[in-house]
Amino acid sequence: MKLQRKNGVRALTVGAVAISGALLLTACGSDNNTASDNASSSSSSSSGSIKCADKGGQILASGSSAQQNAMDLWVKNYQAACPGATINYKASSSGEGIVDFNQGTDAFAGSDSPLKPEEITASKKVCAGGTGISIPLVGGPIAIGYNLSGVDNLVLDATTIGEIFNSKITYWDDAAIKKLNSGVSLPHTKIQAVHRQDESGTTDNLTKYLSTAAPKAWPYEHAKAFAGKGGQSAPKSAGVAAQVKQTNGSIGYFEVSYATANSIKTAKVATGASAPVEATAANSSAAIAQAKVIGTGSDLSLDLSSAYTTKADNAYPITLVTYEIACDKGNKAATLPLTKSFLTYIASDAGQQVLPDAGYAPLPTELVTKVRSTISSLS
Repeated sequence: MKLQRKNGVRALTVGAVAISGALLLTACGSDNNTASDNASSSSSSSSGSIKCADKGGQILASGSSAQQNAMDLWVKNYQAACPGATINYKASSSGEGIVDFNQGTDAFAGSDSPLKPEEITASKKVCAGGTGISIPLVGGPIAIGYNLSGVDNLVLDATTIGEIFNSKITYWDDAAIKKLNSGVSLPHTKIQAVHRQDESGTTDNLTKYLSTAAPKAWPYEHAKAFAGKGGQSAPKSAGVAAQVKQTNGSIGYFEVSYATANSIKTAKVATGASAPVEATAANSSAAIAQAKVIGTGSDLSLDLSSAYTTKADNAYPITLVTYEIACDKGNKAATLPLTKSFLTYIASDAGQQVLPDAGYAPLPTELVTKVRSTISSLS
């Protein structure tokens, strides 16, 4: 891990992490316990030692549907170990989660993108004496899922993906797609591109990739709201996946766990590496290892731009890191102990090690160490 300072901004290079074992992708969806001073009662579960909040209680959270399958698993394990606690996480969208958080509804929010400056300013109204911060806790690939009869192995690149979602490439046997798929019989079938209807961190991360790796094909600023021309829309990652699953000729984007759960084929991405790269947790982790921390203070916002243009073998470039948004200071006294206890668990070895089972990538060791320190300092 290298810590550099340039123009007053931290740049923390996140080292690589090895992920071993088979990736048992499911549809559901450390023991280093640096819990809060108010969280002291210990329990154990099959997920490892979990330090429960003294008085249990209930917290509300909402936001990113990208992390829903991971959150479902974490909540299940935590509540099994701490029966006096209830964590209600509503998978809506990153945009809705941040709105809820800044209105004081949520103890924390899930977001696939770090807080914007205006969102940080708004957070000061609910974080008494503090501010909202972005805490990365899970990574994973954004899969390009497709449904095309007779085609089981498809390769795309940044340019073709951008032009498909911007309605510049409209048939599957387009010359640009043929060039990437020598020997594959591509039908003259109209492409049905499906994008997110709601504001989404998944859209934001996909368009960060496209605007960085293929700016001519995707001439828009990255954003949570889809800006491409044409196509069909569907709500949330689950809605996009459902639309792709039922429509021949369709293509969409969502976290790889949704592709696995719905038996949707995913495209490999040609990056300039020795071979096109598959959307897997391990390959995503190889890309995340190139990220840099650009936040200040206890904020751990990441810059993934180096991942988007990587040519390293087995590094999948369309990747995201999802965050939990919390107050660094000024958290509500009634919810702080349970919030810290739960976040401490998901940042622990036990919490991170279950992620491949849900199709996600654990954070590199150097980064998760800083995450644990940040969580323990919440007040």
